[in-house]
This record gives sequence, structure tokens and C-alpha cells, in this order.
Amino acid sequence: MTLAERDAQIIWHPYTQMQTAGLPVGIVRGEGALLFDENGKEYIDAVSSWWVNLYGHAHPHIAKKIAEQLTKLEHVIFAGFTHQPAVELAERLLTIIPDNQKRVFYSDNGSTAIEVAIKMCLQYWHNQGKSRTKMLAFKNAYHGDTFGAMAVSGRSAFTAAFDNLLFEVEFIDLPTRENIEDLKSHISHLKSDLACFIFEPLIQGSGGMIMYEAEWLDELLKHCKAENVLTIDDEVFTGFGRTGKPFACDYLTEQPDIMCFSKGLTGGTMALGVTTCTSEIYNMFLSDDKMKTLFHGHSFTANPIACTAALASMDLFISEETKGNIKRIKEQHSLFKAKVEKHPKVRTARQTGTIVALEWETGNSTSYLSPLRDRLYNYFLEAGIVLRPLGNIVYILPPYCITNDQLNYIYTKIFDALNEI
Repeated sequence: MTLAERDAQIIWHPYTQMQTAGLPVGIVRGEGALLFDENGKEYIDAVSSWWVNLYGHAHPHIAKKIAEQLTKLEHVIFAGFTHQPAVELAERLLTIIPDNQKRVFYSDNGSTAIEVAIKMCLQYWHNQGKSRTKMLAFKNAYHGDTFGAMAVSGRSAFTAAFDNLLFEVEFIDLPTRENIEDLKSHISHLKSDLACFIFEPLIQGSGGMIMYEAEWLDELLKHCKAENVLTIDDEVFTGFGRTGKPFACDYLTEQPDIMCFSKGLTGGTMALGVTTCTSEIYNMFLSDDKMKTLFHGHSFTANPIACTAALASMDLFISEETKGNIKRIKEQHSLFKAKVEKHPKVRTARQTGTIVALEWETGNSTSYLSPLRDRLYNYFLEAGIVLRPLGNIVYILPPYCITNDQLNYIYTKIFDALNEI
């Protein structure tokens, strides 16, 4: 019996209608931008295995550092204790993110990093005796699948079964030259009720790789600061070079009060979440009153192995090789975009940094549940490419080690699909 057949008898997969899904692909090995299945077929991982893998699979530098750490300390409770990897990672991270970020809180994935940020904001006001509980977020946002993260995400197929259980959120349009003044006025009207404004900077990933301009986000952040509304920058997806700069907020003049990281934080090796904040937020929890403590934690908070993986990932991130690869991928994507956007079946094409996306013309609006998605997914899989279209949105988000030949093969197969499907 194959690995895929054994899986099908006992496992429930994410985002998958198990009654109609085909057998999963049994992967036995990864190397660089390639994955190898149990039958020996190779696939180009064009989506970085859910956007997490930055430098390629089974990277020897990360593997070596993890192996060394495993013989020293695999885990220790992080309440009342600390360890070298956690301290060093916090020190190094704070040197490459905005200067106003002063404290690091560890969790174990992107959704929990968001939960921590939301709780920080809510309790920041609670500790002052103020009732500010409403959240502000963008329409079509996605911040995770735990309840708090889901609440500040746009209402969609992801949330439909739980909508009446989610707390109150005010959803606004993405900022543009045309609507910026109306958005600022709306924030001013709500400010006494708002705990925070949470946003995906520059790109709404799961919403369909929707891209918007830094200039108008800057305007919103500046206005939130003037109106004393806390801001949360969700860099879980956009962090560590994806947008062409180290972090999406590097395109901004204004900086957030809180930042969230995961995915590429460990180079895609294992789960780790980080929430950072300003001294002002941290200080609001300092008190002789223990009820003002941030009562949040996870069994695997600041796991030494995960922190070590993140430190090794950071070694690679700051290297000249990685910087060169990011620049190269941006250039290759730009050339592809210029060609593909002229195709009659392409409604629009867009690019930010190492992310390029095209919207397939279907004659109706974008839908995550578009039947075109499964046809495209299977077409590319058959061609040895892992792409997971968001409905009729096809995007490429590769590990930085991907070669130009591999990119050109992906581009060619996308053109083939446009011509054949």
C-alpha cells in the first residue's frame, strides 16, 4: 500500500473536502526548490510549501544548527526560565525591524502571533480602565484560522460556519487616492471604540494576492497615530524579503505599534510565532496588580529548536546570496508579468517583490471556490509544479533558491495552461 493510500484511510487534511478529494501526493524528500514523491516524480515547489520555505528544502545550514541544538536543549518551560536561542533571536530580530519595536513575545504559529497581538491591544485599554473593544480591519483580509484571527479576517468561506460567534469588527476598503479622506474620517468617528487597526501590508495574500500602494497605507497609519488607535502589522506572510525589502513596513514612513511574524521566520523548517511591540504597550502591563499581567502562553513557547532554526534562517536571510536571489526573482517575475498581462485570458497581472499573480478571466468575479481552481491545480501538478490557485488567481511565490530555468519552466506552463484550458 502506498503512502498516499495509507494516508487516505486515517488522515483529515486542511482546506480539503475529503469526500471529493483525490489521493494526496506522498512526498518523501525535498532538496532546494524541488520535492520528490514516493514514485520518484519531482515537483517544483512554486508556492514555498504554503509560503514558508525561503531558502529551499532540507537546507544544510539550518539542519546542522538544529542537530547541534538537539544535543544541548530540546525544550524548557518559558515561564520563569530562558535560554540562549530565545535571547539571541530576540536580540537579532529587533535589529532588523523598525526601531520602535522593543519587546518580543513568542508563540508557535502565525495565527497565535495574531491572537497575542489582539489580546495585547484589548488588554492595553482594559489595564487603563477603558472600554475599547472594536477592531478595524480591511475587507478581504486573512489573518488566520483561530477565533480571534478569524474574527479580524474578511467574512468568506473560511468563516461562514462561525460568523455569528465572531466579535465585532469594522471592515473598510483598501486605501486609495480616491477614498483616503473618507477612510480617515471614518476612523475619527470610531476612534473612542477602537482597540486597534490590523492590516496585511501591501498584499492581501489569501484574499487573492490583492496588492495596494504603500503611500495610502502610510496615510492611514499616520491618521491612526494621531487619533490614538493602536496598529498591528501582520507580516506573517510578507516578512523576510517577500515584497523585495526585508519587511513590507520598510516601504512605509509610519511604523506600527505591534508586528507579527511566522512562516519564513524559521526558513520554513518548523513552527514558530513572534509578536513584537513598543515599550509603550509593554509598559502598560507592568504593575503590582497581577491582574494586569498578559495571561497568555503555549507549551512550546520559544522552543529552543525552533528558535535555533530561526537563527540559522536569519544567517541565510542577511547573506549576499539571498539578497541577490531576491533581486533576480523580482527581475524574472517582472519580465513574465509584462508578457502574460497581454494574454487575452488574463484579466489583470500584478507583482510585488518575489510575488507575481495573474487573474484568469472567467467572466465573473473572483471566487476561492471557482471550479477553475481544481483544473489548474491538477494541470500544474501533472506538469511537475506545485501551484495552489486562489480560485481563478494563479500566483508564483517561490523559495529564493529557485533557478531561472525552473522559473522559466513555470512561466511556460502557465502560458500553456492559458492556451489549453
